[in-house]
Amino acid sequence: MTQLSLTTRLALLFAILSVAVLGTVGTGLYRELETQLSLRDDAALVTRVDQIRTLLQDANTMELVRDKPRLFENMLGNPESLLVLRFAGQAPLIEVNPGQMPIPQVMPLAAETRLALSAVQHTVDSHGIPFIAVAATTRTADPQQTIEVIAGRLMSERTRLLHGYRDRIVMLVAIGAALAAFAAFILVRVALKPLRGLARQTDSIGMANLGARIDEAGMPSELSPLIGAFNAMLVRLSAGFSQMSQLSADMAHDLRTPISNLLGQTEVALGQKRSVNYYETLLASNFEEFQRLSRMIDNMLFLARSEHPEATIECVQLDVSSEFDRMADYFEGLAEERGLQFVLDGHGTVWADPILLRRALANLIANAIQYADVGSTIVLKSVETSTGIALSVENTGPAIPETQLPRLFDRFYRADAARRGSAGASGLGLSIVRTIMSLHHGRSSAASVGGNTCFTLTFPRGPLT
Repeated sequence: MTQLSLTTRLALLFAILSVAVLGTVGTGLYRELETQLSLRDDAALVTRVDQIRTLLQDANTMELVRDKPRLFENMLGNPESLLVLRFAGQAPLIEVNPGQMPIPQVMPLAAETRLALSAVQHTVDSHGIPFIAVAATTRTADPQQTIEVIAGRLMSERTRLLHGYRDRIVMLVAIGAALAAFAAFILVRVALKPLRGLARQTDSIGMANLGARIDEAGMPSELSPLIGAFNAMLVRLSAGFSQMSQLSADMAHDLRTPISNLLGQTEVALGQKRSVNYYETLLASNFEEFQRLSRMIDNMLFLARSEHPEATIECVQLDVSSEFDRMADYFEGLAEERGLQFVLDGHGTVWADPILLRRALANLIANAIQYADVGSTIVLKSVETSTGIALSVENTGPAIPETQLPRLFDRFYRADAARRGSAGASGLGLSIVRTIMSLHHGRSSAASVGGNTCFTLTFPRGPLT
């Protein structure tokens, strides 16, 4: 189903709003006119009946009623009017009824009662046309006799007038709605011109020019938040695309080395027959390269899964001292091979996922063992702050240049000092640490001063919400 354009929708909305407003105003005016005309007609009928009552109190008038009744035929001046004069319970003395309307059965007011608008009776004939009537008695010159006066009028003329007025209102409302819709269509087209310009700018941005930004010049202030959001999105897309490009290049570079080693060694081995010892040595070397590839793939899978928006962790309260003891026991053998000792200064608790916390600490401790000076110490320390707790791993060894510290946690990045003797490293260990801290809403940092290198993991206080 085709959706209506925003311009068409707004034009229709303006048309509907115009119909509602103009219709409400027109209906109000129509009802007011109808009320005023009804009051005018009621007052005219009451006045006419009151005048007849006054005339009938004169003896000469009563003589005219008896002798010349036809003088009263046009007294009401309207062919749709009704006038009946009669003594109570007798045949009419005068009946002026050009339209042959049925005489209404109305209880007449007493002669002493003053006529008011409330005395008018409102009915509707068989064709739906309003009919008004007033009935009253009056005393004649003979004080012993009273005469009934029944006057009525069929409101055909008023009905036609109101119907014509109603039809004109409907026509004007329709014309007003059409004009409002047309004007709204034009105005909205003009008002949406900046949006079309914004669409053209965004359409011109592609993979080749992600660095481009939407120009706010000439744009209305209402679009500033949208343009700002678009530009911020472009910044994120540009950064993500650059990171993906760099990641692809780094992966290709790091995968090429073990694969080249495997191909080269296998090609040499197939060049001629070799001894069993040679093949055993080759298989052992290939096994190490396969292990390196497996670790790299596992790390990449971990990073991909952990950065998924639906990635969740299960945090529990862990004793820092116990976790440091666990890690020291695990790396005790590797540390002894290089004459390294652990110094543990752990206290307090941390809210963290046990597996992820141990993996982050293991990556930092493995780096510390690899790059620490022989015979030095590795310090595991915790410091509680007002906002959380900081766990640090410190070792003595080659300093890392300050310019390289911000990039240590990037994927596949290795500082020059770290490259020494690290052919088997994948360059993903610290990147995994940063991802783990991001999942915990914490942060990771590194400092290297005077040969002392310290990596710190800062966890927020309390469970994640």
